[in-house]
Order: sequence, then structure tokens, then C-alpha cells
Amino acid sequence: MDIKRILIVGAGMMGKNIAFVMTANPAYTVGVYDLYETDLAAGIRANTQQLVDKGILTAQELEERLERVAFTTDLESPLVSQADLVIEAVFEDMQVKRETFAKLEARCRPDTIFCTNSSVMSPSEISAQLTHRERFVGTHFWNPGHLIPLVEVIKSDASSDAVAQTVLDVLTSVGKKAVLCKKDVPGFIANRLQHALWREAFYMVENGIADAKTVDDACKYGPGLRWPIMGPMENSDLVSITLTKNIHDYILPSLADNHEPSKCLAEMLERGEDGFKTGKGWQSWTPEQMQASNDGLRAYLIDYLARQQQ
Repeated sequence: MDIKRILIVGAGMMGKNIAFVMTANPAYTVGVYDLYETDLAAGIRANTQQLVDKGILTAQELEERLERVAFTTDLESPLVSQADLVIEAVFEDMQVKRETFAKLEARCRPDTIFCTNSSVMSPSEISAQLTHRERFVGTHFWNPGHLIPLVEVIKSDASSDAVAQTVLDVLTSVGKKAVLCKKDVPGFIANRLQHALWREAFYMVENGIADAKTVDDACKYGPGLRWPIMGPMENSDLVSITLTKNIHDYILPSLADNHEPSKCLAEMLERGEDGFKTGKGWQSWTPEQMQASNDGLRAYLIDYLARQQQ
């Protein structure tokens, strides 16, 4: 299918970022639908100002891309009915997502491709009540969606191979690192890996093996430096399958294998400790430290994008 017209449903932070991302391919025109009026251009300009400041994007390029974005609050708009591909970015609420796609299916062509942006919700479950389930996939954009390259494309229990490949091709054409999750499993790919690491990290703190900052430092200044270049499968091949098996024979019996959240999480919540929201979680945080953490992440991601353009 030749994709030309893309619709983003939901003009929140993620929706704005996805709309901007899709304009990276000049062949696409982008529509954005939301229930409420929003200054979409102003929101995109604010989200991308650091890219302009760093010279990754010129002010003229940004304005040219914004010219290919249109906004509507009218579900009967041609932006909806003529869309070739729809990316939904509404609240992480199963009923809201199902109702949204029911309305879209009544207005879009039978061959319009539907994508749901969700970090955890099953595309099979979201699309269960649709008629044309074969044209539905999950697309998990990582936040901030315009800075993190990864997008996971998740096949539901009914997605066609052709639809999944088309979505992968579209995402690749706008500069994303699109990967295919062949089965609809909780957490998809990257979140499963991330939370397996978190489980072990929490276990070590809970059992007095190391404090929270030490665990973070061990990741940031050790294997974390290697991860952008070498993933776990490549690393296993590097050290050899023999060594990998020998290490696993020895270490796996002692790793965390709990199927319930760490008891420390419940204890912290009982004390009113909710991370950055309250200034205390696994560690204590001043407002300045929290701002530095957020700013540091964005600066790192922007520097990464700048290096890719060199």
C-alpha cells in the first residue's frame, strides 16, 4: 500500500511529537485529530526548540515541516476519512482506545492501517471488536517520541505480515529504528528487557547487596556504556556461547525470580515516597537534582541525534 496521508489521533505530548516525526518524510502529509482545540504548531515548536538551538534542525526546516501538518476537531474531516495510516495516541485506557478505533473504523477505508501507540496495552485486546483486525498493529514510540529512535511494531493475533512490514517501512522512512515484535506479549521487547533489569536492581537494594545510587552507577559506568553499541545477543556471541552457558549455569539460580513487585515499592508508597513526584523514592532528590536529571537525559539524546547527522 502506498502511504501518503497520515493521521495522528490525540494531540497530547506524544501525539505532537509523533506528528513532527512523521513530517521527516516530505512525501507525507500529516493530519492531527483531537477532541479539543489546541495550538499544535506552538506545541511542536516548544518541543523541538532544543533541536533548533543545537543546529540539528533549522528554523526554516521546522516551518516547512509544520506547513505539512493540519489539525481538526471534526471526526468527519477528510483528514480522517482519507487517511492511509492512522496512529492513535490517546490516553492509556483500554475502553477509550477501543471506542476511538470503533469511531475510526466507521469513517476510514477498510484498508486504512491502524496503529495504537501504547507502552503496555495489548494490540490484540484493543482491536478485538474491530471488523478488519488484519490491518491493526501496535506502535510503541518511546518518550520523548521525537528524540528516542526506537519504535516497536507489535503484531496482534490477527495482524497481517504485509501491514506490519508497511508500518516498519513508514517508520524507517522518517528516521526511526523500527523493530518487529512478532508476538503480542506483555511489555513487548524493550520493556521486558528493561523491567527484568529493574527487578534485579530492586532485589539487590532490598537485600542489602548495594544501595540505589551504587546500582545506578554500576549500570551507567559499566555495561550501560556498551549497550548503545553492543546489545546482549551480540555480546553473548562476542564472549562465546560456551562462556555464556557456563556463566548461566553458575549465576542464574541466584538471580531474582520473584513474580510480585519488590516489597520496597509498597513500603515506599505507604510512606508517601513516590520518586520525583515527592522528592524521595529509592533516593532523595532536590528540585535542582531532578531538573539536572531531566535536562541531562534530553541533552544526551539531542547529542546522539547530532552525532548521527555528522
